[in-house]
Amino acid sequence: MRVHGERPEQTIGRNVAVNGADDHDGLPPMEAQADGLKDPRELYPKPPFEKQPQPWPGLASKMNPRPDNGEKTYRGAGRLLGRRALITGGDSGIGRAAAIAFAREGADVAINYLPEEEPDAQEVVELIEDAGGRAASIPGDIRDETFCKRLVDDAANELGGLDILVNNAARQQARESIMHITTEDLDWTFRTNLYALIWITRAAIPHLRPGSTIINTTSITAFDPSKQLLDYSMTKAAILNFTWCLAKQLASQGVRVNAVAPGPFWTPLQPTGGQTQEHLTQFGGDTPLGRPGQPAEIAPLYVLLASAESSYATGQVFGATGGEAGP
Repeated sequence: MRVHGERPEQTIGRNVAVNGADDHDGLPPMEAQADGLKDPRELYPKPPFEKQPQPWPGLASKMNPRPDNGEKTYRGAGRLLGRRALITGGDSGIGRAAAIAFAREGADVAINYLPEEEPDAQEVVELIEDAGGRAASIPGDIRDETFCKRLVDDAANELGGLDILVNNAARQQARESIMHITTEDLDWTFRTNLYALIWITRAAIPHLRPGSTIINTTSITAFDPSKQLLDYSMTKAAILNFTWCLAKQLASQGVRVNAVAPGPFWTPLQPTGGQTQEHLTQFGGDTPLGRPGQPAEIAPLYVLLASAESSYATGQVFGATGGEAGP
């Protein structure tokens, strides 16, 4: 575990210099009309993409085009001032985008990731610090129950408490047939996506005071499963029921529990086996918007659910699917 930065005097919004997405490597300009409207179909790259296999768990820094996680586009407005967040899978993808957004909204942030993802994680740490926040980086494998408890305790100790938990880390591996899913596959996916969800949440609850929030990442596959993602889709459907049930349990404690259901998003989950390389070349092209989402486009949902602005929302599922059927 590494802890970085001391909190300076807070400023509203914790904005950093923000340019358009045209400054982001590999991404095209966001064409805006005079009234500020932007065509969502044209904001980001569309397929075809090149084949780009990476070994699990992969690095966002090696993707082409590199995902937009809001590094140069997200502006804060002080919505999470003084809050303390733990985000699993916070080095890349949706977790990275949430970490950047939370920091720019005023939160201190601890991220968990696998040791192999250290290069991406250190970029996130720098971004949190640049936003004026305190960052704690805690590498480790959440398939281990003992580590999950230590993860939560370390995050709470280093941040001075915990009031936002984002259960985001996941394992996804495409298999064309149930006959190709091994017991090792099942164990890896279920321990990462479900067991860890319970272990981490159970460890976090004693730290959470009234007004705290838990946000779980489910998926469009919980509503419309892909035939290549049988075991992954099972876990994402289970996360829906986990969210609904836990929200009822914790409402009496003043703790809200909600979920976000992404559609196809351009993250390292995809080139590391989450899609076949053939499917990757056309990833997101079959959505009504004709492209995959970028993590920066879903981070505002996590901010909304973490903030008091959504104070009457608990046991809810919020989707960002590019027009596909979802919650």
